[in-house]
Amino acid sequence: MNKKYLPLLFLLLVMNSAIAQVKYTLTKATVTFEIKNMGFNTSGNFGGVQADIKFDAAKPEVSSIEATANVNELNTGNDTKDEHLKSADYFDVATYPKITMKSVAIKHKSGNNYVGKFNVTIRNKTQLLDVPFTYTETGNTADFHGVLKLKRSDFGIGGSSMVMADDVTINIDVATTK
Repeated sequence: MNKKYLPLLFLLLVMNSAIAQVKYTLTKATVTFEIKNMGFNTSGNFGGVQADIKFDAAKPEVSSIEATANVNELNTGNDTKDEHLKSADYFDVATYPKITMKSVAIKHKSGNNYVGKFNVTIRNKTQLLDVPFTYTETGNTADFHGVLKLKRSDFGIGGSSMVMADDVTINIDVATTK
């Protein structure tokens, strides 16, 4: 092969890799959390979710997912509890109004099961966490479902409460179109 065509070949390979990623448009997102407080399960959800999803099921290693949730739209079904959780003792929404997740790596496990390594940032503290998720494609739509487990103390949420568990489970359900 003539050496003058090598840069063109390289450019075509890079373009093919970039084209393979599908850009998804978020149509619906539900982000819920659950934690034990005084021995009882307490739950709620975050609204205002936005996401930039570029995903290729055949080549997840070239995929990227970045998402934010608006902590001001936190809802537990109890206005008093919501305001307390938004205070400086917990999420401090006046200073840190967003929770962010940004993928660092995504790998295929089996079937429609994947695991992503995500930088999760809450209250300006970032932790690299594994997020197992499923990807289901139907025609022009795709659904992502993930479960994230974290320790609230890693993010400075709730201080050293003796009645609130440290472990939090977050469920993420996202519906998209291509």
